[in-house]
Amino acid sequence: MSLSEEYLPVYLEEVVGDRFGRYSKYIIQDRAIPDVRDGLKPVQRRILYSMYDSGNMPDKPYRKSAKAVGDVMGNYHPHGDSSIYDGMVRMAQPWKMGHTLIDGHGNWGSIDDDPAAAMRYTEARLSPIALELLRDIEKGTVLFKDNFDNTTQEPTVLPSRYPNLLVNGASGISAGFATEIPPHNLREVIDACIAVMQKPEIELEELMTFIKGPDFPLGGTIMGGEGIMDAYRTGKGRIYLRSKTEIEFMRGGKQQIVITEIPFQVVKSRLVTAMENIRLEKKVEGIAEVRDESGREGLRIVVELKKEADAQGILNYLLKKTDLQVTYNFNMVAIVNKAPHQLGLKPILKAYIDHQREVVMRRTKYDLNKAEDRLHVLEGLVKALNILDEVIAAIKASKNRQDAQNNLQWMFGFTERQADAILILQLYRITNLEITTLTKEMNEIEKKVENLRAIIESDKKLLALIRKELMDIRDKYGIDRRSVIQGEVEEIKVNLEVLVSAEDVIVTLSKDGYIKRTGMQSFTRSGGDRESSGVKDGDYLRQVMELNTLDNLLVFTQKGQYFMLPVHQIPEFKWKDAGTAIVNVIHLSKEDEIVGVIPATTLDDPGKSVVFVTKKGQVKRTELKEYMTTRSGAIAACKVGDEDEIISVTLSDSTKDILLVSKLGMSIRFKEQEVNAMGRVSGGVKGIQLRDGDEIISALWVEEDEGEILTISDIGYAKRSLLVDYLSQSRGGKGLPTFEFKEGKRVKPNGSHLVGAFYCKEPLRICAVSQASVFTEITSDQAPISDRKSIGKHLIHLEKNDQIIDIFVK
Repeated sequence: MSLSEEYLPVYLEEVVGDRFGRYSKYIIQDRAIPDVRDGLKPVQRRILYSMYDSGNMPDKPYRKSAKAVGDVMGNYHPHGDSSIYDGMVRMAQPWKMGHTLIDGHGNWGSIDDDPAAAMRYTEARLSPIALELLRDIEKGTVLFKDNFDNTTQEPTVLPSRYPNLLVNGASGISAGFATEIPPHNLREVIDACIAVMQKPEIELEELMTFIKGPDFPLGGTIMGGEGIMDAYRTGKGRIYLRSKTEIEFMRGGKQQIVITEIPFQVVKSRLVTAMENIRLEKKVEGIAEVRDESGREGLRIVVELKKEADAQGILNYLLKKTDLQVTYNFNMVAIVNKAPHQLGLKPILKAYIDHQREVVMRRTKYDLNKAEDRLHVLEGLVKALNILDEVIAAIKASKNRQDAQNNLQWMFGFTERQADAILILQLYRITNLEITTLTKEMNEIEKKVENLRAIIESDKKLLALIRKELMDIRDKYGIDRRSVIQGEVEEIKVNLEVLVSAEDVIVTLSKDGYIKRTGMQSFTRSGGDRESSGVKDGDYLRQVMELNTLDNLLVFTQKGQYFMLPVHQIPEFKWKDAGTAIVNVIHLSKEDEIVGVIPATTLDDPGKSVVFVTKKGQVKRTELKEYMTTRSGAIAACKVGDEDEIISVTLSDSTKDILLVSKLGMSIRFKEQEVNAMGRVSGGVKGIQLRDGDEIISALWVEEDEGEILTISDIGYAKRSLLVDYLSQSRGGKGLPTFEFKEGKRVKPNGSHLVGAFYCKEPLRICAVSQASVFTEITSDQAPISDRKSIGKHLIHLEKNDQIIDIFVK
């Protein structure tokens, strides 16, 4: 045989697909997803059956867990011992199971996520309710299959005399499928099961009068009636689990928050640590101490508060930021007819009822066969005792046992089974008393056979029997509901006052984008002089704001975005420090710059608007309330055209006029009301019609005709013109000249463009920054008052080829 004949080419995707398909089928069916009939995964089923088979019963002494694990691994589950022991541990933990199936003795872990002791130290036996899962398994109620090495047999499913899938829930992840079924109350589930049996067409709404929702082992409050309804209808839904909390009053006017129930699957120690970290990091003001006082009396976590702390506000913060409240997502997936299905409540109950029909029918047929066999034997014994002398004579005349059996069958018409029973009959049984007893037993078995046949022949009687047995389990093992169900989901509102202590501060922003927050105490200790603030070399302050830590800042950028920046989130520095780059506080892109910062104590002021002016003369007005947000990232504030950028963002009351001043000395004045309020992401309207090469350098808010307009050129020429000379026009026109540039070879130039314009009602201190980083300070009064179209006076003296690049009011 040649090499080419020994190997056949195959496609990799076919091989991988086939192998992964087999693996997926295995972990879905035989590892991670429970069976809808008994609610058990294969490893759980094997543990319970192995312990039952070895006699590890509730009424017997505990046995080492290692023995149980060894029996399961050797007979049924050919995997590592850790997977088997982990399954045992879960079934023994009352904070994970609605009703534990393993009765554990020793260290079986804790709600603090402490691991169980090694299996060589712990002991276990079946719990009483686990026997209800296994009851009647020896009566042929379920199918068995060969184990992994064909040395014994194991059940494919347990009889499960109560709906264990819903009662204990399930959780698992497999390939392409996951399941998350919460525990439910045993009484409610059995009542619902009975309701479905009595009225198969029952609607979900009526069914939910029996099962109101999940019932978690640790209690707590379940919020979300719609989520429960969705889950029970489709198998998917979301609810919220909230801890049981109470605010207690202590001596001295203090309060404390006491937590006595926590959500399902929340680790208590991690919850306590999370709350303690909030206290240590001072994320919320007012927590004095966090203690775990849990013990034999039950779970108890105490959050002790400082005097005059807002207890409800702190509780709301803890609910929002820790696992005191969590979401729980239903994903009710179970194996139905060897395939995974997402099931609602009614299909799960129907599948369980169908399983019970089969279990009880198989058991009834088994009992009937046993009873009919016994009746047949009794009929033979009674008949033999009535002709006792002839029977004894026939036996005595026989050569051996086989001959005697043949003679009884041939002479008196007994069957082989009856003849065998006669031959092993003990002599004392031929007394009159025993004959009466046999007759009485035969009559009783005749009645039993009649009842069993009636059950087999009548579906109504079959269901009545299932109902009776379920009610017995309900009465024996039922417990009161532990979780409280609340239909509406309460929104958690956290007041800023809870998170931040109110404090007056000074916030500064420099030209290079350095920001800092300084307490008034540090400012006062540094001399209380605003001029003495620390900045980096070559940098200078553009904004100094007196604010409160409870205030917010709206930070606007050239590209038309904005950020909501709470003042308390600005890093705190001493007054002499330079601060931190604002990119460390907000996520500002490298290509963007800040053009305006507006303090906002509240954003719901109906009379306030934000007005944007762009370099190309677009003007947009939007109501302040449109900028209300809880997001911390960049949000669109204004649509900005290509090659355009925002130069001014101002908070306005919409009662004044806007005066736009251009780089080439043009200006226009119009009423702000001409700009209609627009949406947050709109682009605005044209404020002025600009010539090619011209752009807006300043947007001023003016009123009436009082005051002057100060304009300054790039080489330091300045002049003031009376506001009355700037006549109000319609928006969008070409405007009026506001500065005249001197041209010609023999004329000393007064500049090529304007660098700034200011509205002066009182004297202003103006600071000019040149290209050579020279700072020059002037007052507005130094500029002469002249006509609107005039050349100005040389006030700021610069070196040759130097020019002003920035100008601002100090």
